[in-house]
Amino acid sequence: MTDRPAIDPGARKRTYRRRRIVVFGALAIVLALLVSGGVYTANALGAPVPVAAPEVSTPHPIVAEPQALALPGFGGYAVGAVGFDGLLAAGNADQSMPSASITKIITALVILDAHPIPAGEGGPEIAYTEADIDIYWDMVAQNGSVAPVAAGSSLTLRESLEAMLLPSGNNYAISLANWAFGSGDEFLTVARAWLDEHGLTNTRIADSSGLSLDNVSTPTDLIELGKLALADPTLAEIVATKSVVVPELGPLENSNKLLGTHGVDGIKTGTTDDAANLLFSADFAVGSSTVTVVGVLLGGENHAVLRSAIAALLDTVGPGFHEVAPLEAGQQVAEYDTPWGDSATARAADGASVIVWSDTPVEVEVHAQPVALAATGDEVGTATVRAGTQEVTVPLVLDGAIDDPGTWWRLTNPGALDAATPQTPQSLDER
Repeated sequence: MTDRPAIDPGARKRTYRRRRIVVFGALAIVLALLVSGGVYTANALGAPVPVAAPEVSTPHPIVAEPQALALPGFGGYAVGAVGFDGLLAAGNADQSMPSASITKIITALVILDAHPIPAGEGGPEIAYTEADIDIYWDMVAQNGSVAPVAAGSSLTLRESLEAMLLPSGNNYAISLANWAFGSGDEFLTVARAWLDEHGLTNTRIADSSGLSLDNVSTPTDLIELGKLALADPTLAEIVATKSVVVPELGPLENSNKLLGTHGVDGIKTGTTDDAANLLFSADFAVGSSTVTVVGVLLGGENHAVLRSAIAALLDTVGPGFHEVAPLEAGQQVAEYDTPWGDSATARAADGASVIVWSDTPVEVEVHAQPVALAATGDEVGTATVRAGTQEVTVPLVLDGAIDDPGTWWRLTNPGALDAATPQTPQSLDER
């Protein structure tokens, strides 16, 4: 029988200790891997979705050729349009010149400001007396334009304004100022305050009729005055009327002989011993809309020369307006692509068009937001069409969804998730 070597009890203890270290070390490693793997998985599945930045496709600006105009070549003139800032054309636009009977537009606006006429009505009744007959003959003596008046007659305010504006009755301008404010001086006080209030700082008024050469204005101011006149429904109707029959007075003819031609529908003539003037308005159809032009020409040799120059000017102004549609409904303006393969396009929810003058540039500015998760139809920004001071803003909507990348992509793309903006995944509707 072979003798076995004696077992060292200490060695046995050391061996057991080594085995225990190995076993528990392995268990620790396994547990660490399980724990770290669980943390990684939890972090990956709970990490925010990377934000997709838009690739914007901004439409190119649209610029037409400049409109050639037949300019008067004399006097002071300016042309503007309702809803358009600034002047479309001008010459000596800031030069003060006698405005003559265009002053009656100021008189009418100041009176209507104090005594507005409800739509469809004639306004208060005004009784005319011998004092008004005296005013009539005084104007005749001064070679001023007049309209008939009868002592004991009664006219509505509207009828009185028609007598003042259509045949340019100086006598009615004076009688109405006295009726509305008690005296000519009190009228001037109110009228001058009204001019200041409306920013017509280069316009001076010396009487209610315009007979005095001290009634002066500039083409720039008169454009704004014309716009104010057209904004008052009563006044706009009167100045667009060729003729009217007032029972107490008979037929009254408008002194503006351009009415009904070249688009003209107003506003007021003005005549001095040396010059013919016209503050005018004209309507032009542009696409499905109408543009109202307001212009003035001062200093014509006579009214025939003046009308010819204005007609030529308007015939070249009208074609200078055009409708531009730089953005169509459904037009693609931005695209989103994600690292996990989802893609969507931002499109204009509606079309947008603007009416512009001459070579005014039309531009589109796109503001598309970065998105994480989004559903089809979500709004992701705006597209703004700009032309001068005009702005039209249209929402941008997605034509597809950007969904969560899913478990597998999250677990296999840790770098992309680490770079994501810290946020809880959410759709645009939840923001």
